[in-house]
Amino acid sequence: MMYHELLSGIAIILTLVGFFPYIRSILKGETKPHLFSWLIWGTTTFVVFLAQLTDKGGVGAWPIGLSGIITLYVTWLAWRHKGDTSIRSSDWLFLFFALSSLPLWYLTSDPLWAVVILTLVDLAGFGPTLSKAYRSPFEEHTGFYGIFAVRNVVAAIALENYSLTTLLFPLAIAAACLALILLILFRRLHLRA
Repeated sequence: MMYHELLSGIAIILTLVGFFPYIRSILKGETKPHLFSWLIWGTTTFVVFLAQLTDKGGVGAWPIGLSGIITLYVTWLAWRHKGDTSIRSSDWLFLFFALSSLPLWYLTSDPLWAVVILTLVDLAGFGPTLSKAYRSPFEEHTGFYGIFAVRNVVAAIALENYSLTTLLFPLAIAAACLALILLILFRRLHLRA
């Protein structure tokens, strides 16, 4: 039990360490996050946290819950500090799917279906950020996404119950963060050449 609490604590620290410079860079105007990506991520992350708690994820779910709350704060900062607010009809569709997971969970009484939908929506939420990172790779911080890739793996290990419901989201998001980092680095090298 102590093992899970320690890993959850490490994942929480990584969450705070990852977000602090990212939020600071938004406040300085250096980073301009995509509003809808962060809205989708905040919504999906918080609902996955609730699903993990329902499936007895225990203390390993706490970093995901904290991340959901802070992600919604970044959404507000993106709106307040004039981040990337270009919104396409597909962005509305992704938000609709994220919110549709709640009635599906209620109707099936199975959090797995909500987590599957939310993971797919969260991954799709990377779409606007991937597109923006491709166009403007110097406006994103690879360190932020690197910390969150590691945090998600640590949070997954910290879970008290390993199941598809508890593991799918953090491991899929860790992989997506790594893919985004590779895209950013590739584009930076290409633009400097």
